[in-house]
Amino acid sequence: MAEWQSSAERTVVNGSNASENQHAGSSTDLSGKIALVTGGSRGIGKAIALELGQRGATIIINYLKNHDAARSTVEELESFGVKATRIKAHIGDEAAVDSLIDKIEQQFGRLDILINNAASGVMRPAVELSVKHWDWTMNINARGPWMLSVAAARLMSDGSRIINLSSPGSTRVLPAYFAVGVSKAAIEAVTRYLAVELGQKGIAVNTVSAGFVMTDAIDAFPDELGVKDIASRATPAGRPITPTDVSKVVAMLCSTDAAMIRGQIIMVDGGETLRHQ
Repeated sequence: MAEWQSSAERTVVNGSNASENQHAGSSTDLSGKIALVTGGSRGIGKAIALELGQRGATIIINYLKNHDAARSTVEELESFGVKATRIKAHIGDEAAVDSLIDKIEQQFGRLDILINNAASGVMRPAVELSVKHWDWTMNINARGPWMLSVAAARLMSDGSRIINLSSPGSTRVLPAYFAVGVSKAAIEAVTRYLAVELGQKGIAVNTVSAGFVMTDAIDAFPDELGVKDIASRATPAGRPITPTDVSKVVAMLCSTDAAMIRGQIIMVDGGETLRHQ
């Protein structure tokens, strides 16, 4: 079951959020929006939470195990004047997903933005993978975002956004990436179907596919594969990709300017996959 953990002060839904929202009054202003970021305590998820918060959104951080990281991220958001809270929930568990959405409804009454960022997986080739490994990876990376999106949609109104996170392994074969790659291909398919089905409610669904970004997730790759070297080297754009690069594209898709972008997979890789073999 989901565990509700709020910040020191109860959040206020209406009104401006960050103390210095540079986007106030523009099409990228998210003031008054309620955003849930799964896996939002570290890495790309944290960068997305910070970006949305600094554009005025109230942030709900979902996490699974690392209480300290979740607490620290909420405190960092609050230090910028962002209203934030955290909820512990296992996204791959149906009961936990339902409880998570129930808690959000009780606290906020609605949800405007869902970022399906939480991901996990077992880094092994297909012949070494067990059914348990497969189920764990698929449940968190594909089944969970589908369940959460459907559950969250009942709290969403016209103009809401669902953004999924994927990776180049959805279409390219990467070493030891079998289960994760298949799960990412699945979430991209989920994106297309939900974009049509939830589009009738005015909910825009898209995916951002992040290239190799130097975060803790890179540590899951065996050193001999050289993924850390790829993540740290300059892309064709002249520098490595950062979590902030990804978060800004996610935020753009949450803006009113992106209202007619539906069911798309937006690659953020600095052109790296154009040359990567």
